[in-house]
Amino acid sequence: MPKRYFDRLQTIDYLIRIKGTGKPAQLAKRLRISERTLYEFLKMMKELGAPIEYDRYKESYYYSEKGGFNIRFTKNLVTVSMVMLLFLTTNLW
Repeated sequence: MPKRYFDRLQTIDYLIRIKGTGKPAQLAKRLRISERTLYEFLKMMKELGAPIEYDRYKESYYYSEKGGFNIRFTKNLVTVSMVMLLFLTTNLW
């Protein structure tokens, strides 16, 4: 997949989080894609669990729950269980 695909996804995600997408036609124009392609992005995001809604009064998409997409490689990811294990082992003595 081309990098621009992920860049567009991140841009859509950001604009949804700040409730600044505008109408679908405006968002598609801003991203330099067709409205049909925009709807495909939104459908894919919804299929991945994004609770995307549209507010007709504010003329913007928004997430009905807090969250967002994070498409980055992360080195040495620390999990909650690793933190708990570290906490428990350091507090036993």
